[in-house]
Amino acid sequence: MPARTTLRLALPALLAAAFCAAPLAHATSYPLTVENCGYQQTFKQAPTSVVTIGQAGTEMLYALGLGDKVAGTALWFNPVQPRFKAVNDKVPRLADNDPSFEAVIGKRPQLVVSQFEWMVGKEGVVGKREQFHDLGIATYAMPSDCEGKDNLSGADGTRTAKYDVNALYKSVRQLAQIFNVEARGEALVKDLTERQAQAVAKVKATGLKDLSAALWFSSADLAIDPYMAGAKGVAGTMMQTLGLRNVVTSAEEWPTVGWETIAKANPSVLLIARMDRRRFPADDHVKKLEFLKSDPVTKHMDAVKNNRIVIVDADALQGSIRMVDGMEQIADAVLKLQAAAK
Repeated sequence: MPARTTLRLALPALLAAAFCAAPLAHATSYPLTVENCGYQQTFKQAPTSVVTIGQAGTEMLYALGLGDKVAGTALWFNPVQPRFKAVNDKVPRLADNDPSFEAVIGKRPQLVVSQFEWMVGKEGVVGKREQFHDLGIATYAMPSDCEGKDNLSGADGTRTAKYDVNALYKSVRQLAQIFNVEARGEALVKDLTERQAQAVAKVKATGLKDLSAALWFSSADLAIDPYMAGAKGVAGTMMQTLGLRNVVTSAEEWPTVGWETIAKANPSVLLIARMDRRRFPADDHVKKLEFLKSDPVTKHMDAVKNNRIVIVDADALQGSIRMVDGMEQIADAVLKLQAAAK
């Protein structure tokens, strides 16, 4: 049985063991004060209701067994993971993209978890954190989007330091502590850590050298420069961790880069994001593929001519528990490269 399948089957057992061990684990001591993205949040008890703005936080809470606490959710890139479908079907979808401030507070949550600061933050399109705090509603911003990052610079922010996967694990542990399910959090972190290590080892074992890559997330219009993964962002760090050299060197999270520049770099592999979101035409991965194979610049790239194109779910290219899924998909694609090279 493949290692990936084994680990997937092992996760329920890990979580089950964690649930059984929970009474013996260190229980959260309230009041609990959490440092989060420049704010201090104090919890007198575990929140009984939460609204999530961002798929990453939603599925993280589901993975921690807290689906019954989620009173509403918004901002989705992909369909929910099949293992969470039953619980997700019971949770109201406030919006596929950004919900209104009124829709969020209308659910009377004790906590709002936001994946991006551009949703809830200093320039939040849903609201500022202070607006929620003034109503007695706590907020939690995912560390993956705020630590080592300037979100007031550029459309999607600029990394001041390379993304660290520990920011993801920090959010798992902090949310588990806030909800008094720390053993479940540790089980989830253990599973994610082991799977990432195996994906890295799989690529390393191929012996392929100097593999390069570029990742196309979307484009405001197919006729203009695409949004590509920056070198220091989540997706850029995923590639680097797997031993792939990102041909885009910008520190922005999702900089726009001309196709002429990408074609000149001629990456070994092209990664493209698949999503249900339809803000832009290029959100549709089928349109991305059609463009790559017909555009006079892109159709001559080696990755396009040799079909070295990897399709990865958009939420697996961000600071979410799906990030490891994305790394596994990329690792499997590298194995196919090795087979083709023989």
